[in-house]
Amino acid sequence: MSPAEARAPGEAGRGAARQAPETMSIGEVLAQLRQDFPDVSISKIRFLETEGLVEPQRSPSGYRRFTADDVARLRYVLTVQRDHYLPLRVIKEQLEQLDRGMELVTEGASTVTPYTAAGPASDPNEVVLSRSSLLEAAAITEELLAELESYGLVSAGRGGTYDAEALMVARTVGELAEFGLQPRHLRAVRTAAEREVDLVEQVVAPMRKQRGADAQGRADESADQVARLTVRLHAALVEAGIRRVRSR
Repeated sequence: MSPAEARAPGEAGRGAARQAPETMSIGEVLAQLRQDFPDVSISKIRFLETEGLVEPQRSPSGYRRFTADDVARLRYVLTVQRDHYLPLRVIKEQLEQLDRGMELVTEGASTVTPYTAAGPASDPNEVVLSRSSLLEAAAITEELLAELESYGLVSAGRGGTYDAEALMVARTVGELAEFGLQPRHLRAVRTAAEREVDLVEQVVAPMRKQRGADAQGRADESADQVARLTVRLHAALVEAGIRRVRSR
C-alpha cells in the first residue's frame, strides 16, 4: 500500500480543504457589495446567477458559496450596469470573451474586441462596443445613430467601435428625443462643450511645455480639475436660467 493510500481519510480531506479557495455565503457577498451598491439585494444576485453572469459553488447542503473571483465578477457587472447602462446580454458577451482569454469576436465584416479591460476588477470605463451593441445599449435606432454621427455628436474609433463616452452621449440623446429634441437641436451643446475644452487646454498648455518627469502628470491633473469646475459652472448657469424662466 502506498503512503497516499495509507493516509487517513480525515487527513486527506483536510489537505483538500487547505487547497480549496475560501468561499462566502450569499449574505457575506451582499454585505461586501452594499458598501458600493446600496440597492443590491439577494434577489438581484440570484437573478444574475440565473442569467449566467456568475456561477457560485454549492455546498453539500445546497447553499451557494462564492469565491473572491465571483465577487469581483459581480462587482464588475453592477458597476457597468450603473455607470454605462449596458444590457446584460452585452455584459455577458464581455465576460465570455474574458473567460476565453480575450479572443476576438467577429461581427459582420469587422472584427471587434467587446471587452478590453484586464479583468472584472479593472476600470469599467474600458468599454468597446460594436455598432449593434451600441444601438442596443443606448436603446436608439440606426437612423438616430447615423444622425448623431452626421452632426459630430458621436464618432466611431479605430475598427468601427465605440467607447463609453459614445454610449453615454447616444443614450442621453435618445432620452432627449422623447421630449422632441433631435440631434440638429443639440449642435449648440456640442459647440459649448468644444469651447470649454479649448478653455481647459488654454490653462494647461503652458504646463505641458514644462520640463520634468512629473510635468505631464501635473498637467493632466489640472486639466481634470478645471474640467470638473467648468462642468459645475455650466450646470449652475443652466439651473439659474431655468429658475429665471419659471419666475416669469
